[in-house]
Amino acid sequence: MSKTRIKTYDRIVQESLKLFNEQGERSITTNHIAAHLGISPGNLYYHFRNKEEIVYQIFLQYRDFINARLSVPTDRQMTTDDLVNYLDTAFLAMWQFRFMFYDLPGLLARNPQMQSDYNQFVHTELKDILAGFFREFIKLGLLKMDEADIEPITLNIWLVVKFWFAFEQTAWPDAPITEASSRRGVRQVLSLLKPYVQADFMPVFNLLAARYAG
Repeated sequence: MSKTRIKTYDRIVQESLKLFNEQGERSITTNHIAAHLGISPGNLYYHFRNKEEIVYQIFLQYRDFINARLSVPTDRQMTTDDLVNYLDTAFLAMWQFRFMFYDLPGLLARNPQMQSDYNQFVHTELKDILAGFFREFIKLGLLKMDEADIEPITLNIWLVVKFWFAFEQTAWPDAPITEASSRRGVRQVLSLLKPYVQADFMPVFNLLAARYAG
């Protein structure tokens, strides 16, 4: 693959993500993307057969982002700073790839390959990452919960993240999705965790929660 092809390929993915975030994936066609980039539709189709292939590549970027930024450290004990990093990363991922969360069920229904890989990601990689975080925070003493509580709590957190933007659009249909929308989602996640925070860590947890207030 030539350097020119790599550059054009990456530009298509990058600018498509920007357009999808700003205008919604459904309203953007491959012709819109080509015109935005100043290339011919034929040039775009040289790299991608259809819009679904572009969306799939963006999903792979999201998956790699989560795996790279949320992996549990193996060379040290986790601290409360890791909880801050987890929430900041979740917030950043929600915002950078926000179009994916506007209508995720519809997006997956139109993209069978992405649906298969997404389900694999959620039920294996993401599930293991979140469970690993909870076990480390329990070991640290930050959280107190039984092993049996971990899976339902991680599922509840993922449901909040997955459907948060759809909820915001339904609750406030005339208000645009902004970074503040993501921050409200983070606060909702914190509310799920608060009943499990041990007393010694509550002051630190409240300071963390204050970062996402307002």
